[in-house]
Amino acid sequence: MTILIDRDQGISSPALVPADGDLARDRVGTELTVGLINNMPDPALKATERQFMKLLQAAAGPRRIRFHCFSLPSVKRSPEAKWHVESEYSELSELGRHKFDGLIVTGAEPVAPELDQEPYWRDLTELIDWAKVNTRSAIWSCLAAHAAVLHLDRIERRRLSAKCHGIFDCEAVTNDSLTRAAPAPLKISHSRLNEIAEGDLAQAGYQVLTRSAKAGVDIFVRQYASRFVFFQGHPEYDALSLQREYLRDIGRYLARERETYPHLPVSYFDAATEEKLNRFEKKAAHQRHPALSNELPALSLRTDIAAGSAAAALFRNWLQYLGAEADTSVPAR
Repeated sequence: MTILIDRDQGISSPALVPADGDLARDRVGTELTVGLINNMPDPALKATERQFMKLLQAAAGPRRIRFHCFSLPSVKRSPEAKWHVESEYSELSELGRHKFDGLIVTGAEPVAPELDQEPYWRDLTELIDWAKVNTRSAIWSCLAAHAAVLHLDRIERRRLSAKCHGIFDCEAVTNDSLTRAAPAPLKISHSRLNEIAEGDLAQAGYQVLTRSAKAGVDIFVRQYASRFVFFQGHPEYDALSLQREYLRDIGRYLARERETYPHLPVSYFDAATEEKLNRFEKKAAHQRHPALSNELPALSLRTDIAAGSAAAALFRNWLQYLGAEADTSVPAR
């Protein structure tokens, strides 16, 4: 799937993408090519696709973005999700046929005890090596960030005692173009069971850009021929993403697909909702049955979660970086 994103015209369907001859009439340097390698679990597949398209559309400014969607073929999919990927996404082999300014690679749902045992490990590491020399910058999100540093520098992620799940205040710890004019603090969604320790990153030569007192390292970077940007969190999440994950995990607990009841997301639901959910948890412990999900209370979020504000600044700065790099590569006339 290739979609041309223009801030003024909105997101076109693949059928409406102009032919290359039409694009050639645009002023040199006004278009960027960005790829999304969407490996998110099936329930989040389409939502992730929409979230990144909306972010890029909002951040594009005067530039046009040719946006390609891919997914690693070795990520296991349900028949419905597999059909969506096969019918709407481009083949991964197409990556080498285009010049990409930027690449965004999402995490995937883990199915193996160790990252390098995942069925998609070989595909992912080949992608990491390709992106080092074939993009101007690549973003690695959550599990993809953990996989990248393991492959590049053998930095092992560490299992957390409890899931890091919620919205966390993250502070910029160094001046960098990626966080320029970003809100302070940056409120970033995190949803992970593991972390990369800051000391391990520093020892290997990575630069930490933002961190949270509660969630640890948030964004870090490393320069190759491409600038690699790593997110331990999910700045692209919309306001309801964490709610969907939390309700999914409650459903899995009630269906006995997981043994422990999920913790409340940090700094996410308002106080009245947290009280109702705590009462529901106690009831679920005594009446554990899938039908109990019908009795879940109405949910209200806190008013200060600032969904999307951090991502808007981060992606606007990222596209400006890609655009500046692109402009310097255009020969003088």
